[in-house]
Amino acid sequence: MWKKDILLKTGIYLVTIITLYGYSMVEKSGYLMADTGGEQKYDGSMSDTTENVSKSDKNDILDSNTDDKNDENLKLEQNLETKKIAITFDDGPDDKYTEKLLDELKERNIKATFFVVGKNAAENKELILRMKNEGHLIGNHTYSHINLGSIANTKAIEEIAKTNEIIKEITGEETEYIRPPFGSYDKSYFKEKDMIVVMWDIDPRDWTIYDADKVAKDVISKAKDSQIILMHDIFETSIDAAVKIIDELTKQGYEFVTVEELLMD
Repeated sequence: MWKKDILLKTGIYLVTIITLYGYSMVEKSGYLMADTGGEQKYDGSMSDTTENVSKSDKNDILDSNTDDKNDENLKLEQNLETKKIAITFDDGPDDKYTEKLLDELKERNIKATFFVVGKNAAENKELILRMKNEGHLIGNHTYSHINLGSIANTKAIEEIAKTNEIIKEITGEETEYIRPPFGSYDKSYFKEKDMIVVMWDIDPRDWTIYDADKVAKDVISKAKDSQIILMHDIFETSIDAAVKIIDELTKQGYEFVTVEELLMD
C-alpha cells in the first residue's frame, strides 16, 4: 500500500515538473498558451515590423507636408502677381473738382486716364497741362459732349477734330484715344482719324448716384484684373468714391495704370 502511495506521489511530482518546464518554454517563444482556449497573446516580439510601419507613416506625413508647402508657395506666387486695372474719368476738366482729384492721385502716385470735353479743356488749360506733366493719359470726349450717333458725319468729325487740336495745342502731343459720349458712335469716324475707341467694363453710374460709399462698394465688388472703370471728375462724390476705390483695390494688390498701358500689356 505504501508503495502505491510513493508511486502516485512520484508521478504527480513528475507531471508537475514537465508541466512547468513546458510552460516556461512556451513563454520564451513569445506566446503564452494559458487556459484560454488556445488564445495567443502578443508580447512585443514583432517590434521590428512596428518600427517599419512607423517609418512608413512618417514618410507619408513628410510627403503630405511637402505637398502643403508647395500649395502654399503656389498661392503666394499667384498673390505676388500684379493685377492691373485702369480708372478713367469723363467730362472734365472741372475747375473745382478735377484739381482735388489730381492732388489725391499725386499723393498716391496713381496714373489715370482722362477723357476730356474740348470746351472744358480750352477753359482749363492748366489742368490739362498738369495731367500731362504728372503722367496721366489724355483722351478725346468730343468738343461739346454730343451723342455722335445722333448727328451727321461731318458734324461728328468736327467735334472730334476740334478737341484733338485743343489737346495738342496745350500738351504738344496728339491723342490717339477717344471715348464717345454715351458709348454711341460710327466706326468710320475713327478709322479716318486713326483713333482707338475706349469703352469700359465697370460703370457705377456715379453721375446719377451721388453717394461715394455706394459707388465705391459697387466698383470694388466688380473689380477684376485688366478691367476699365468709368467715372466722372465733375462731381464731388465721384472724387470721394474714386479715392476709396483706389485705396481699397491697392490693398487688394491692384496696380492702377493708364488705358494705353492696359491695352498694350
